[in-house]
Amino acid sequence: MSTGNIPISYRKRARDLLVQALYQWQLSGTDAAQVEAEFRADNGRKTDWEFFHAALSAIASDSQAIDALYHPYLDRNAGQLDPIELGILRLGLYELSQRIEVPYRVVINEYVELAKKYGATDSHKYINGILDKAARELRKVEWGR
Repeated sequence: MSTGNIPISYRKRARDLLVQALYQWQLSGTDAAQVEAEFRADNGRKTDWEFFHAALSAIASDSQAIDALYHPYLDRNAGQLDPIELGILRLGLYELSQRIEVPYRVVINEYVELAKKYGATDSHKYINGILDKAARELRKVEWGR
């Protein structure tokens, strides 16, 4: 199974690296293009670099628009989000809103798994709840199936 001509494992790897790249970008304030160049240099070929570039660029260039998509579902001030949670939410909302070729259930599952890997103990439950609510709104047609 693949996304176009790119194996699914390459997309999974891109998502994993994006969590790390967004964390670096958010905390360091380094230009997203520089962060991307470093990740490309350090991580070889088995990655969906087109997806990596598109997601990182979209989030870095308009994080406020992405953030506005999950804000209605937060139970706390956005400033209280852990940087890992913030990055995962931004990535999940980017995919839910911009990558409609990826089923919403896949998006939610991928980012819940990344929250389990990188986030605090129960952050995956929080991520799951927010992405689920956002998917109901952003993917109404798909949700209704």
